[in-house]
Amino acid sequence: ITAAVAFDILPLKLHPFSQSTPTGLDCVGWKRRISSPVITDGALDKTALTDDVGSEEDLYEDFRSSNHRYGHPGGGGEQLAINELISDGSVVYAEALWDHVTMDDQELGFKAGDVIEVMDATNKEWWWGRILDSEGWFPASFVRLRVNQDEPMEDYPLKVEGGKEDDSSSGTRRFGMGQTTKDQMRTNVINEIISTERDYIKHLKDICEGYIKQCRKRADMFTEEQLKTIFGNIEDIYRCQKKFVKALEKKFNKDHPHLSEVGSCFLEYQTEFQIYSEYCNNHPNACMELSRLTKVNKYVYFFEACRLLQKMIDISLDGFLLTPVQKICKYPLQLAELLKYTNPQHRDFKDVEAALNAMKNVARLINERKRRLENIDKIAQWQSSIEDWEGEDVLVRSSELIYSGELTKISHPQAKSQQRMFFLFDHQLVCCKKDLLRRDILYYKSRINMDDMEILDVEDGKDKDFNISVKNAFKLHCRDTEEIHLFCAKKPEQKQRWLKAFENERRQVQLDQETGFSITEVQKKQAMLNASKQHHTGKPKAVTRPYYDFLMRQKHPTLPTTLPQQQVFMLAEPKRKPSNFWQNISRLTPFRK
Repeated sequence: ITAAVAFDILPLKLHPFSQSTPTGLDCVGWKRRISSPVITDGALDKTALTDDVGSEEDLYEDFRSSNHRYGHPGGGGEQLAINELISDGSVVYAEALWDHVTMDDQELGFKAGDVIEVMDATNKEWWWGRILDSEGWFPASFVRLRVNQDEPMEDYPLKVEGGKEDDSSSGTRRFGMGQTTKDQMRTNVINEIISTERDYIKHLKDICEGYIKQCRKRADMFTEEQLKTIFGNIEDIYRCQKKFVKALEKKFNKDHPHLSEVGSCFLEYQTEFQIYSEYCNNHPNACMELSRLTKVNKYVYFFEACRLLQKMIDISLDGFLLTPVQKICKYPLQLAELLKYTNPQHRDFKDVEAALNAMKNVARLINERKRRLENIDKIAQWQSSIEDWEGEDVLVRSSELIYSGELTKISHPQAKSQQRMFFLFDHQLVCCKKDLLRRDILYYKSRINMDDMEILDVEDGKDKDFNISVKNAFKLHCRDTEEIHLFCAKKPEQKQRWLKAFENERRQVQLDQETGFSITEVQKKQAMLNASKQHHTGKPKAVTRPYYDFLMRQKHPTLPTTLPQQQVFMLAEPKRKPSNFWQNISRLTPFRK
């Protein structure tokens, strides 16, 4: 039976898409497991859904009664195991995958990489935890359980009085077959990397075969463009990950996992992993398209039929599609933990160290690309606020505001000086004039193509080209036409900032060429369309909260009433402070370091 047929015949119960983060899809393996109808390979227990689909009524009954969730922290065996450990007095630690911005005084804020002591995990969506002296609720999906729960909070190896390593507790302490503590810790991390990769491959296979394959059979419901929007390049990711996991398997030492040398695999595939950038950038569009489709019941029924026939875990499609985003963010955390338990004398040490830096760079590149794509809406809004705009849109050639500020422009032939506002984007410098009465209104005047320009630093004194005395000046010289533009800043430090900004502009253009960064025509047109609609209505753009609506102010142990919305791609890097430029055009954009 195909999903297309099942969709037509099954009287499936309406099951709205979960708006919470899909938890447990890429979780850490837990040693102590309690009997549960869910198994860790991501498939339903065969007693719950057999290979024989059975009658229409049986399948509907399975769907109606499938209210269990998968692993950590969505319920089932692992969550029970966590609570059992806590109730027994054991200390359970989790590591933050992403920053959690505190929106309420009863929540626990943290940054990616922070270690949280889990004190209460009875709820599948929100856990109660502690960092130092602070306690509060936090979304369970924002963390992963530490692989080595028995390890003390202090970095291994342990120290004794006098500052020397305690050989009895670190160097000679043994586990099992003569392994040292550190070897056992490394074994745990290696096993986690291998097992989560195997689970991830199955997960990608289920999406490609369980959803995409069935959707393509229903041309009456889905166009190819819709499927591209919903699933992005996940099929390319699946092919890449299959090759990657094969490479890992070859380097995996089954008899002595701590001797495995997996660092070279990450180095080999660091370039291929950049395909996640396209997927992460498209993911918000996928969520919007799914949200639109699932307002129609037939699409909800169809997606549920696909899930049941593929015997996939009880999570909605938008939840499944978030896991590639989670996966690429998790690699640096796994490699950091692996490096921690790898001796400098280990043959894998240098490769793991290099792999950690490489995967951080991959994640940073993905973050930067996503930030750039989010900025195109702001650039479009800025252009729509400029009066008397002429020529092509800024987004035709640019996608990043590098710097902005006020300069005096001196023009030939009479060396006429004019005060103007300048906005330096990649590839172009836009010149605007302030309104005489309303200084927050700008009028378009001209633009300069930066690809043809070279920047010349001008010393204070008389300039021979314009035959005037200048101070804090620099020139833009066109190589093709020999045209020269002279600019003066009010202060020396402002001039230096502009010179630095011009260097950054050229560096940004070169980096975009090297990494292949570009904005599609569809994205450009959509950004300008959105800005045009907003400009005509005259209404300010609604501010969306980054994670979830503000929570009701209640005391522990009352849980927050809403579920976290995840828009996270950042690692443990400090976040950029938001600029006020886009909210108030009269305030200059801070110089971006």
